[in-house]
Amino acid sequence: MAKKVVATLQAGKTEGRAYSKVIKMVKSPKTGAYVFDEQMVLNEDVKKFFK
Repeated sequence: MAKKVVATLQAGKTEGRAYSKVIKMVKSPKTGAYVFDEQMVLNEDVKKFFK
């Protein structure tokens, strides 16, 4: 019975798997130093984020 409970709990967590944390290094216009741009984006939009 424990496996059945775990399987039903995992079925409700599918919306969390649709997102990925992406990190891009960007040069700051003020200081010229590099800063990190971190965002949570949809898996389909990951390639758009890096362009």
